[in-house]
Amino acid sequence: MLPSGLLVSAPASGTGKTTLMLGLLRALQKRGMAVQPFKSGPDYIDPGFHRAATGRPSVNLDSWAMGPDMISSILTLAQDSDLTIAEGSMGLFDGVASIGATGTGASSDIAALTGWPVVLVLDISGQAQSAAAIAKGFAELRPGVNLAGVVLNRVASPRHDALTREGMKEAGITVFGSLPRRKDVEMPERHLGLVQAQDQSDLSRILDALADFISEHVDLDAICKAANPTSLPSQSTVWTAPPPGERIALARDAAFSFVYPHLIDAWRKAGATILPFSPLADEMPDPSADICWLPGGYPELHAGKLAAAQTYQSALRDFAKTRPVHGECGGYMAMGEALIDKEGTHHKMAGLLGLVTSYEKRKMHLGYRRAELLAPVPGYKANHTLRGHEFHYSTITEQPDAPLAKVYDANGDAVIETGSYRGHATGTFFHLIAEASQ
Repeated sequence: MLPSGLLVSAPASGTGKTTLMLGLLRALQKRGMAVQPFKSGPDYIDPGFHRAATGRPSVNLDSWAMGPDMISSILTLAQDSDLTIAEGSMGLFDGVASIGATGTGASSDIAALTGWPVVLVLDISGQAQSAAAIAKGFAELRPGVNLAGVVLNRVASPRHDALTREGMKEAGITVFGSLPRRKDVEMPERHLGLVQAQDQSDLSRILDALADFISEHVDLDAICKAANPTSLPSQSTVWTAPPPGERIALARDAAFSFVYPHLIDAWRKAGATILPFSPLADEMPDPSADICWLPGGYPELHAGKLAAAQTYQSALRDFAKTRPVHGECGGYMAMGEALIDKEGTHHKMAGLLGLVTSYEKRKMHLGYRRAELLAPVPGYKANHTLRGHEFHYSTITEQPDAPLAKVYDANGDAVIETGSYRGHATGTFFHLIAEASQ
């Protein structure tokens, strides 16, 4: 039986979702509760912090890319926990304009599918009673999405708090707590979002401080009582993903860390063996592997070190002579001929593909992707359609190889980043989430 759950969301990004989420997770974990975290939307950064706060892997739920069976299967990971808490992305109702596998990618889709009530974080800077109108609108906008209550953030004074609470009382909105302005509990940022969990040397101290902060200002018991039983979107919880091979050499280090947990879990359940190696440590892929997978990450921050890792580069080229090598986003960039960093320095990469990418003049590439394969990739044959997500700032300066797929955004418009292939080497700028039919 699945535990009850909640979804932490907000009207917009930057309002304090992550502060509340991490503080809640750590505070409840310190109480001895087993809390299963989830993340709504295609995000790699937040789940790492969720895991650090709870000791449990956090898994993505995505209504645009994932079908009902897949979402139901992923939800069963919470079976041995006491409570489920999911963190939303952007604003509660923010998604794309078109319907995907089960929705638009909005966090409200996940709340509606699972029956989880929403705890809304409101930044009340510059307002008081008027914040109740925002909360009331969020409570009434979408049938099937239940607002459990709000947590007021960036509260300036006791008077500010009292006035805002009075407005909430008149609107019939529950207030779970009020967070005063505290710069010392905000998380640092990086060019692609938050600093990764493994990059934060004093993360345990920060999480404990967040737990103390949230415990002091939020009614944890009331939030736990507001959770609702979890509903499964599908009666079937059987979902599988074909592993790219039986023995998978998987690059895992600070440059290559973006792998969706649901895929790794599915590969293992299908009998595949994961063989991690570190290109930054100049390690070679395991010779016994039948496929090598280079995930996304931050190769642009480590381009010089990757270029100097000659054992890794030589072994990767030898591997690709007889066996598949696939890269996603950063992994794709590292498979190319060269990577140009933010200073304009040209770094020699593995050369499995003719791709040259530049981080010197940054341009955001962001959004869902639907890819119709023109050639096979490990795990999928040509003509399969895949769903994924793209998020990077690098641009392509050269791509002489054959396009790997016809790629479209969520609106059905063609995207120029088609991926490419040469021999046994394939790569894409989008991160695979699921096959389109699942």
